[in-house]
Amino acid sequence: MSSIVEPLGAMSAPAPTGGLSDAVSALPLPLGSRPRHIAIVMDGNGRWAQRRGRPRTDGHRMGANAVRTTVEYCLKAQIPHLTLFAFSSENWARPQHEVSALMGLFLKALDREVAQLNRHHVCIDFIGDLDAFSEALRERMRRAVELTRHNRAIKVNVAVNYGGRWDITRACKRLAEQVARGELSPAAITEAQLASELSLADQPPPDLFIRSGGDQRISNFLLWQMAYTELVFCDTLWPDFAAADLDRAIETFIARERRYGRIDAPARQGGQDHE
Repeated sequence: MSSIVEPLGAMSAPAPTGGLSDAVSALPLPLGSRPRHIAIVMDGNGRWAQRRGRPRTDGHRMGANAVRTTVEYCLKAQIPHLTLFAFSSENWARPQHEVSALMGLFLKALDREVAQLNRHHVCIDFIGDLDAFSEALRERMRRAVELTRHNRAIKVNVAVNYGGRWDITRACKRLAEQVARGELSPAAITEAQLASELSLADQPPPDLFIRSGGDQRISNFLLWQMAYTELVFCDTLWPDFAAADLDRAIETFIARERRYGRIDAPARQGGQDHE
């Protein structure tokens, strides 16, 4: 992994003191114990800035460091799926100037960082109601997906204008349309069929959910997909989120016994226990 430290260190916001070589020192994880999929609510950017007397947008800008650290960590730890909650459907209610600044940062990040991520075999995808964004932003997202679609080192899903209720509602509408066309009987609808219409249907459900910033809720994120996900909450504000926070979260995950309603926990298989 030392070969990726310098190139990724040049991306986005300035690197934190100590350099990125510290950020990518992931725990040595046995293959069977590591989570296959981590989902993260990246909370605390605004509070980080406010505590320093700076604009909230500065917190969002500095949060890019933590995103870089997290992607590098998962690359080194060989965690193949990472889903980041970047912008919820409820975030449109924030002040217009903050939403506009976020959209601008998102555009700049896509222009600046996608090529670097592609060189390190990161596959990028976006989940959520993308129709709400400008054509310019949707085009950048399409380019990023197309450029990285064949990469296999890690799949990074970026949830934008996403909500778990929206996801489930959309899946139900898709099944209803199949019923209306005579392609599907209502009696034949199963949990597996509904799940196949949801975001991330082609990936394992998250094993580990992490929320930074101190709040202890999942905030309408992956409601169906996280039915059996282990939840870890930390007080660290997102711009300060570091490899040590990921170490602690994964140590907590490994220490838990995932029973899925059983008396005894089944054997772990690649971090995901099966019902």
